[in-house]
Amino acid sequence: MALNWPLMENNISRSDLDAVIRFLKQDEPILTHSKQVRAFERDWSKWLGVKYSVFVNSGSSANLLTLTALRETHGLGEIIVPPLTWVSDIAAVLQCGFKPVFADIHPRTLGLHDAQVLSKITKRTKAVFLTHILGYNALTQRLLDELASRGIPLIEDVSESHGATFCGRKLGTYGLMSNFSYYYAHHLSTIEGGMICTNDRSLFDILQMLRSHGMVRESSSEKVKRAYRRKHPDLNPDFIFAFPAYNVRPTEIGAILGRAQLRRLNSNNRIRVKNMNLFLDSLDPAIYQTEFEREGSSSYAFTLVLRKANRAFCKKVMSLLSRHGVEFRRGTSGGGNQLRQPYLQKLVGPNFAKRFPICEHIHFFGFYLGNYPTLKRHKIRTLCEKLNGL
Repeated sequence: MALNWPLMENNISRSDLDAVIRFLKQDEPILTHSKQVRAFERDWSKWLGVKYSVFVNSGSSANLLTLTALRETHGLGEIIVPPLTWVSDIAAVLQCGFKPVFADIHPRTLGLHDAQVLSKITKRTKAVFLTHILGYNALTQRLLDELASRGIPLIEDVSESHGATFCGRKLGTYGLMSNFSYYYAHHLSTIEGGMICTNDRSLFDILQMLRSHGMVRESSSEKVKRAYRRKHPDLNPDFIFAFPAYNVRPTEIGAILGRAQLRRLNSNNRIRVKNMNLFLDSLDPAIYQTEFEREGSSSYAFTLVLRKANRAFCKKVMSLLSRHGVEFRRGTSGGGNQLRQPYLQKLVGPNFAKRFPICEHIHFFGFYLGNYPTLKRHKIRTLCEKLNGL
């Protein structure tokens, strides 16, 4: 029986599109970033619980601006990263001139293991760039306390974990900066888009400028703009460039979609979590790993991880999923162990990936399957029965 279970489902509803259409029917609507973008940034900040948010054209751009801002304020050095993440996290580290230092992941969260992180800290460490994978929280109080005591900034990638929490507080509120992605099938979608969040006013000003060519006029601080104008009286005040930056501005259309979807994000997440619990509770724990850190999860996707490293059985699982029309991705998030990718093997060599056994197990014996609010629960039960019967 075909379950017809795609990996992703379009989050953009008819009502979202109607909101865009109403906007476009105005006389001479402004399409580039303007009032709607600023409104979305305010709405998102309030929902998340931070002071400032900067909307950009993708989650990858959010990573790039975050690391650029960190370089401007903290200088270059090492950044501790997980080998299980999306490529643009590590790419931004490299593109901004930092050295990535890899630490293995925790099997229950798929995020950085706190003990591994602490063992990699040196006097050259400029930040820990932690990814919350597939809706799971990767923070521990031990990690937060140690980073605070050592004065090392935390950066959170929350692209796959909108609304997930740690100790009752949303992920993305703990770090010096946090990044979100609003790609097609994420918890919230603006078609393409991303957000950078912070409680630091000076970083907020820098991020606003970095988003738009480094132009000082993009800062919302009159104090910042006056300072630059006084220092550079020979320049046109509308065209003072503080940084060699980028153009990663969003559109009003993306902001309208984001504002519309934000209204149902919490309710959608509750359905995702119910689906996740049904899936994990229905799997045979002798065959599959089920003891993931569910508390506070917002479940971007289902994690299907073999308990034992068995290549023959892994092939059976993939065959069953394919036969029943269940789309899947190997290695869970981002294509598995990034240290096996060509862009990093040029830097670390072909065998370096083997130094991270937990990530290696996920790479070869882990999958993720789609989870979304419209997924039928009988499909979840049917699939688990078949997986348990292998």
